[in-house]
Amino acid sequence: MEEKITFDVLNGTLKRCGASWDAAQSHGLLVGRLATAGVPAGPDWLLQVLEGTDDANALRTECQRILDLLYQATYWQLSERLSEFEPLLPDDEDNVALRAEALGHWCEGFLHGLVSAEHSDALRECLAAEPLSDIIKDLLQITRAGLDEESDEEDNESAYVELVEYVRVAAQLCYEELADLRYSRAESK
Repeated sequence: MEEKITFDVLNGTLKRCGASWDAAQSHGLLVGRLATAGVPAGPDWLLQVLEGTDDANALRTECQRILDLLYQATYWQLSERLSEFEPLLPDDEDNVALRAEALGHWCEGFLHGLVSAEHSDALRECLAAEPLSDIIKDLLQITRAGLDEESDEEDNESAYVELVEYVRVAAQLCYEELADLRYSRAESK
C-alpha cells in the first residue's frame, strides 16, 4: 500500500528536523523544479529543502524518507497526466485563513522552483511568453492573497476553492508547456 503524504505530517516532520521550508513551500518548489528539469531535479530539491539540517540527525533521515515519497508521488502525478495532481495543502477541515496562507506559500515555492535552477535562454524565453508569463503573474498575485474581511466564510471558502483549482491546473500546464525543454535538456547531457 502506498503511503500518502499529508500536509500536516510533512509540515511537522520538516519542523522537527529543523528545515526552514514548510510543507506547502517544499511541494511548490518540487513542482516548479520538476517542470523545469524533470527527474534530475529531485536531488537538488531535496538538498535545498534540507539545507542547514544535521545529516546525522535521525529526524532528518525520516524527513528525507517522507520527502522522497512525496517526490515519487508528485512526479508520477505530473508525468502520467491523469489529472490526479493536487498541491500539498492543509486539509479542508482547517480554517480558510490557514489554508489561504499555505496556498500563498505553495505558490512562492513553485515560482522559486521555476526560476532558481540553472536556466537556459530557451527556458527564459518560455517563461516570458504566454501562457507561462500570465500564470507567473497570477501566482505572484496569489502569494499576496488574503481573506476578504467583508465577505462571509462561505464566500471566502468558495474563492479559496477556485484559487486552488486554478493553481492545480496552472502547475500542470506549466509542466506540459516545458516538456520539450526538459526533453531537449536531457538529450543534451
